[in-house]
Amino acid sequence: MMKHRASVWIVSGVCAGMLAGCSAPAVRAKNATDPTPAAGGNLLTVEKVNDAQQAWCDSLVNIAKTYAAGGDYQTVATKVLSNQYNYDYGTVLFNPTLTFGEQNFRLDKEGAAAYFIGGNPKYPNDAGFALKPWVGCRYTNEGVLIDGDFAFTMGNVFLTDAKGKETMVDKFFAFKRGNDGKLRIIVHKSALPFKPN
Repeated sequence: MMKHRASVWIVSGVCAGMLAGCSAPAVRAKNATDPTPAAGGNLLTVEKVNDAQQAWCDSLVNIAKTYAAGGDYQTVATKVLSNQYNYDYGTVLFNPTLTFGEQNFRLDKEGAAAYFIGGNPKYPNDAGFALKPWVGCRYTNEGVLIDGDFAFTMGNVFLTDAKGKETMVDKFFAFKRGNDGKLRIIVHKSALPFKPN
């Protein structure tokens, strides 16, 4: 079982001003409907946040393995974007690791799909990050912040390729819990660690 090194803050009301924009997104997906309400009113826990992060890791590896096996990786990737991200319900702020210039930020599902699987002429610099030969993915958190139906994590993701080489990426995730109880990513900021000369 992987150990998570993290400081945890559970806050009530401190982030209310910051989160106001999250609860009423400036851009809403066309024909989007909110998920059906969940039974009960269970509190969001660090364990549930960890589960959502591990699900993201597992999904990335699943796309890579499906591609390597000659399977329908495009359908798999589309399901990941619907299940792990909030694109179908509202705005997602996505700044992938290997993007630059005018296409640095991806605010819609099409742009996110292009980054993960490539093949979109609108995004000619995208080779498909999820199509690399990833066979493993793990994460550590430096901090987890929970406020109501929102959770924020900051730490590292470690990706292992088929040759055993591990790549570390700095990650910031913000999750929003839907009425169905599922956590979906609303902010994904990713960068390679800074290396001073």
